[in-house]
Amino acid sequence: MKKIVLLCFFCLLFMFAHAQDKASRIDSLLTAYSNQKVFNGNVLVAENGVVLFKKSYGYADEETQRKLNPETVFELASVSKQFTAMGIVLLQKQGKLSFDDPIKKYVPELSFYEGITIRNLLHHTGGLPDYMELFAEHWDKSKIAVNQDIVTLFATHKPKVLFQPNEKYEYSNTGYALLGLIIEKVSKQSFGDYLKATIFKPLQMNNTQVYRSRYQPEVIPNYANGYVLDEKNNKVKPDTFGKEFYSYYLDGIVGDGMVNSNLDDLLKWDRALYGTQLVNDSDKQLIFSSIKTLDGKNTNYGFGWGISQHIKYGKSVSHTGSWAGYLTAISRFLTDDKTIIILQNNLTQTTKLPIDEIKRILYNESIVDKIENKIALTTKDLDVYLGEYSSPEFPLKVSITKDNITLMAQATGQSAFPLNAIAKDKFEFKRAGILLEFVPSEKKMILNQGGKQFVFTKS
Repeated sequence: MKKIVLLCFFCLLFMFAHAQDKASRIDSLLTAYSNQKVFNGNVLVAENGVVLFKKSYGYADEETQRKLNPETVFELASVSKQFTAMGIVLLQKQGKLSFDDPIKKYVPELSFYEGITIRNLLHHTGGLPDYMELFAEHWDKSKIAVNQDIVTLFATHKPKVLFQPNEKYEYSNTGYALLGLIIEKVSKQSFGDYLKATIFKPLQMNNTQVYRSRYQPEVIPNYANGYVLDEKNNKVKPDTFGKEFYSYYLDGIVGDGMVNSNLDDLLKWDRALYGTQLVNDSDKQLIFSSIKTLDGKNTNYGFGWGISQHIKYGKSVSHTGSWAGYLTAISRFLTDDKTIIILQNNLTQTTKLPIDEIKRILYNESIVDKIENKIALTTKDLDVYLGEYSSPEFPLKVSITKDNITLMAQATGQSAFPLNAIAKDKFEFKRAGILLEFVPSEKKMILNQGGKQFVFTKS
């Protein structure tokens, strides 16, 4: 018996030391990024629901130099979509809607969009064009838009669908904004009140709410202000650019974003998704499953979650978000019950989202940057890439210019940054983890960052 007790003691000691080593490695990584000014935010890492690491780096308020702490509240941006999807699932469980209901049942003004269902919106297979470009062109920017304004603008201008329902997958903020509106119409509550009553309050997520800082400002204690860079590379709040900047006049729209939360509440959310307090196993099978579209490709997207299967990491579900000075992520490795939550209040060309690095530490792998052979190009070689690119999945346009033999990229309202050529038609900005791949014959550019991919077309 003594031998067994002693063996168990040494096993526990080894596990504790191993966990401490992982925590130390994560801290060293993030401290280095913080010192390089490429990381400003909060991180929580858990294994089997036990917090392995939780720490803050940098400021919540640059002007007053108020520091972040682990309880600080952040805008989640597109990480909000998983809550929107859960809201729809809960309404379906109550018998108040069906996933296969056409959206025209709830939004009759859009009845000219035939065949698009709630399920299509959840999986991003509806084909609706991006609402942000429509607002940029037609909206009175002295007003803050709400979800119904999307319907009004679409009904007025009738933009063509990008593809027919189920034909293919394309990430759509429009779809999730419409889901937010459908939640309001069916529940007869505001989007925020409904999520609070059905998700946040039952899970005791007491620091989580739907918050629109320009549309309905209020004082939230311990709140992280979002920051971007101005033309002089100074950190500024997006509102510095005025009311005609997209994050101001689109602030009233919910469903595709606008949930605000902190590390501890998101861990409560993570744990609840392993249990049955909100949904049963059958529901979770739907939520965490990819589907195939008519082109035979997997969406790799369930209900508000990106889906991945890896020979070493097993099944994982994740989502990232970027909006108005915030860069966020939650990654859940379901096979091994590991969780990474990252909340940042800086969104610049150099901001790092170290999901992959932390994942490698959790799985006892080394962190080694991939070294690719850089290739030399002439200034004439770069001409094929030049132009302005836009994507319905991405809120900003990207201009590609050149400075002698260096290709430059610049997003709307941001400063330009240099790109290194690493292969034919492939460029990177390593500090921010950006990889750009060009397809000149199709006038396309593919942006890869933080595990997300966006397809741009040259105008």
